[in-house]
Amino acid sequence: MKIVNPVSWFDIYVSNLDRAKKFYETVFNTQLVDLPIEWGKQALFPFNHESVNISGALVEKEDRLENGNNTIVYFASDDCITEEARVEKAGGKIIKSKMSIGAFGFISILIDTEGNTIGLHSQK
Repeated sequence: MKIVNPVSWFDIYVSNLDRAKKFYETVFNTQLVDLPIEWGKQALFPFNHESVNISGALVEKEDRLENGNNTIVYFASDDCITEEARVEKAGGKIIKSKMSIGAFGFISILIDTEGNTIGLHSQK
């Protein structure tokens, strides 16, 4: 069996791209890049083209419905508490503060400004 990380991309649907961009840029201390408008209103998370890593985009959808049945995308972190400290100032909510998942490290569960559930994952 080939063991490879199966996640290669993610889309996070949002109702307000500017507000969502500000949230993610603030919490993760990064800069998102607007994609060409012909693809719809989208902002790309940074990634390294020279190595294997995962990226994705915020995608503005006019007909997006908020619901509690979201796919959780986990963002890598050196220590979940770092980004967790920025969440509420950026307009989000902390659902589960940093907690142990045993040998697999730690996670935090958050809600962004668009009602999406997302996670943080760290080893320390």
